[in-house]
Amino acid sequence: MSDADAAVGPLREAVAVALDEDLGVLGDLTSQAIIPEAAIGTGHFVARQQGVLAGTQAVDEVYRQLDPAVTVTWRLQDGDPVAAGHELGRVFGGMRSILSGERTALNFLCHLAGVATLTRAFVQAAGGGVRVLDTRKTLPGLRALEKAAVRAGGGHNHRASLSDALLIKDNHLVALGIEKSVQAASDRWPGRTVEVECERPEQVAEAVEVGAGIVMLDNMTPAQVKKCVSLVRKSSRPGVLVEVSGRVTLETVAAYAAAGPDLISTSAITQSAPALDLGLDVEGEG
Repeated sequence: MSDADAAVGPLREAVAVALDEDLGVLGDLTSQAIIPEAAIGTGHFVARQQGVLAGTQAVDEVYRQLDPAVTVTWRLQDGDPVAAGHELGRVFGGMRSILSGERTALNFLCHLAGVATLTRAFVQAAGGGVRVLDTRKTLPGLRALEKAAVRAGGGHNHRASLSDALLIKDNHLVALGIEKSVQAASDRWPGRTVEVECERPEQVAEAVEVGAGIVMLDNMTPAQVKKCVSLVRKSSRPGVLVEVSGRVTLETVAAYAAAGPDLISTSAITQSAPALDLGLDVEGEG
């Protein structure tokens, strides 16, 4: 199953909830009162600022659920750069439907384009030698959509749910410690890579020694990361990946990337992404 196929269900559900929330019981009272039922129009999606496009499938789904007679066409695709003033796409059909779906469509488009735009900034700042990953710190119900936006921005996805991968964090280690926790995880889920969150170099050394496939360096400085990367590379177990998490900002990501990890994960690209300023300019036919 492709990433796009996996997102279809969550996309439909998210759009349905959003439309129900915005339309209420009686629908768009203003458009019903002012716009003739037979009126046809065209809406132009326009960028007010530069960034990266994402969320076009959400817009398609908004109008598909609202009025299947409405058509949406795009001049650009998710992942394409956009410049202020550029037209991104058009929506054509009943004016009432276009206006009724405007806010829901733009809410998705602006938010997801904002995620893609900030992700692209992190990826460019980090350079080409490291992968930038998201986290599970996403808006409830929008995880699949936000992770798709991260990919559009050139980033990569960490686990989408707790069922996807084994990540032993500090609160897990309270129970058994690193060695027994890694052994228990490997016994319960043989063949799966086990990742261990580490806060100190000695934890990194232990995690690698007992079989962790990935070590996550949590809240370390770039200098500490460099030391731990060297420790992992010199170990007797080749292929262990090093991930950096915590303290990663747009200003610090280059320094962390220069320290030599394989992966850098940050919640900022989903949790703190500002919406991209996009609008819908509508005109009536005749």
